Amino acid sequence: MKTIRLLTLTIVLVAPLAGLHATDAPQEQPNILFILADDLGWGDLRCYGNSFIDTPVLDSLAKDGVRLTAHYSPSPLCAPARAGYLTGRFNHRTGAVDVPSNRGLDRIDLSERTFGDYFHHAGYATALIGKWHNGLYCRDYLPHRRGFDLFFGFPNGGQDYWKWNLLRNDDAVPHDGRYLTDALNEEAIRFIRGREGRPFALFLAHHAPHSPLQAPEALVKKYRERLGEDASEALAVTYAMIEAMDTGLGRVFQTLQDDGQWETTIIVFTSDNGPMLGRDPQLGSQKRFNGVFSGQKQDVLEGGIRVPALVAWPGRIQAGQVLDTPVHGCDWLPTLFGLTGAAPPAGAKPFDSTDLMPLLFGSPTPALTQRALSFQRNRYAPVPHCNSAIRAGRWKLYWPGNDSSLKKDTARDNPSYLRGIVQPHWEMPLDRQLDAPTTAPQPAPRLYDLDADPAEQFDLAAAHPEIVRSLAQRHDAWFGRIFTEWVQSRARILHHDRAYWQGRTPPDPAALFQDFWQWKSASKNAAPKTADPRKVFRGFWSDEDTKR
Repeated sequence: MKTIRLLTLTIVLVAPLAGLHATDAPQEQPNILFILADDLGWGDLRCYGNSFIDTPVLDSLAKDGVRLTAHYSPSPLCAPARAGYLTGRFNHRTGAVDVPSNRGLDRIDLSERTFGDYFHHAGYATALIGKWHNGLYCRDYLPHRRGFDLFFGFPNGGQDYWKWNLLRNDDAVPHDGRYLTDALNEEAIRFIRGREGRPFALFLAHHAPHSPLQAPEALVKKYRERLGEDASEALAVTYAMIEAMDTGLGRVFQTLQDDGQWETTIIVFTSDNGPMLGRDPQLGSQKRFNGVFSGQKQDVLEGGIRVPALVAWPGRIQAGQVLDTPVHGCDWLPTLFGLTGAAPPAGAKPFDSTDLMPLLFGSPTPALTQRALSFQRNRYAPVPHCNSAIRAGRWKLYWPGNDSSLKKDTARDNPSYLRGIVQPHWEMPLDRQLDAPTTAPQPAPRLYDLDADPAEQFDLAAAHPEIVRSLAQRHDAWFGRIFTEWVQSRARILHHDRAYWQGRTPPDPAALFQDFWQWKSASKNAAPKTADPRKVFRGFWSDEDTKR
């Protein structure tokens, strides 16, 4: 990995066609195909060094374009990562800092402009197909009210792959026997072919390989045999899920070629965060190859935030490139929107990102090679120096965070998520209670030299106190700015929810979640058949809560 000098973070509102040479300006607006996998790690593709898995379609995409080896998701967790990709802004600013949808912590504040808003404004046919998870229990937050002409997918954080329940805008679409991944790819093909001559901007958000771990049996059998009897069933199913997605994307790409759109479409493939490497409750260990990196989903260690990224634009971007320049997930929206030649839509806010087209076209990229990238994620209200990091050049300063800042209240937050996996979409008011951020002391930061130690095994903080101070100051200044905006976004989200439900009768949570309460996490004195879950599990729209 090349050494990169320290410098401050660059924040740019990209001008039309930024990064293109005058002779390179396209004759027409290109189609945009942005593909986001779910929990797909750095080592989950063959082109990233995994010899056990077959991903020929994505491997071919890498050969046709660019493979990035230092691409960072905006966050190591689903909803906040997606908020960064969808807005080109740090997720804290948008309001999305965690995954509990019941509390609205996944919502993108309505004052933000999304991928759909930008491209719809530029005259594109727009669609979000697949997983949303950025606001669901209120229709105002769904994709087809956020700039997307079409939403075909699910708003929840998870979905059954066989007995799925999807939405086509406001209309329920019950499962029809197809595997979820196939249904999403087939809808993508339908959208591409039905756009009536306009350029398209498609955000294809696959669920694979996120749990529940389910895949076609023929593929699972293939990986059971390939991996051997010592491998867990979870690993065989996970690899089968990834190959099924790869195969389906091949059909999408073939459609572009058959329709003469291949060379007028720029394709980006990446992931929302690193892999889940813990134990699946049904199928065993999910531990698998993830390069040399430490950490996993939820961690701001490299294994949680460094994810695959492939970019191809046949005839425009030179094929066969492998680039180690650090790239941030917030960079994609301004990069792709810049190709439209359009001015930003009304109400657009400054991007927290830099145009990548000079890098992809092979030009000098000082704005990329001379910036710092900061990350922070814990549960609920953001806490400074908790699961935080800043990378600048070869150096990365990392605060691990304490357990109290990272623990999820699963008994309270999981019932709605679990119900959403198997039940059609519904609306309900938010559980607005949110504890104040912890003031407990956080563990000291660790300093890593990523050039020499990409696995983050050797703490050099004691040897380089001046670098620790410099990076900590820059990270703290960043956190102070984004935390202030999170407080403002959070207030607007809660205000909207109160107004939306004024005069309406909310559903009864005791009935709504009857089969989904997490009684194993409750007090032993709480009997599931007789206890009032609203008294056992805090919140859930008590009279006091609805006044907040």
